[in-house]
Amino acid sequence: MERFTISLDSELAKEFDALIAERGYGNRSEAVRDIIRGQLEAWRLKHDEAPHCVANLSYVYNHHERDLAERLTAIQHDHHDLTVATMHAHLDHENCFEATFLRGPTAAVRKFAEALMAERGVRHGKLNLVSVQVEQRHAHGYKPRGKVGEGSHGGQHHVHLKPAR
Repeated sequence: MERFTISLDSELAKEFDALIAERGYGNRSEAVRDIIRGQLEAWRLKHDEAPHCVANLSYVYNHHERDLAERLTAIQHDHHDLTVATMHAHLDHENCFEATFLRGPTAAVRKFAEALMAERGVRHGKLNLVSVQVEQRHAHGYKPRGKVGEGSHGGQHHVHLKPAR
């Protein structure tokens, strides 16, 4: 771990300490690391230096809107390679909230999200992207113990998505 020193005027340091206390950080270093990670992530995404991502697309829609639920489902099926899962919640008698978890090439994920949010009747759409590095398909090379599905990969090939540090 590298160390560096920064100087802050007293008022800025006081405000920063209030912020880290409110957010529950144990110390200034943890807070600074999160701020740096956030800025680096924004920079990577802005400069197209994040070829792959995981993402959460959340949106609200009126389920009485003509064929909207079916259109949203069709869009997700058309992009099954990007869509991991969708969680659906009823807000009231008319409005639903959905959170769709996505992964894949960043440009494709953005295009999918924009198309879904542009559907007539979708409101309050928001996409949260996290860039990842793709570790190519591999198997861990160990055999499963016990029943299938008890925490082992069983030597099956799979891909790891590693968030940037």
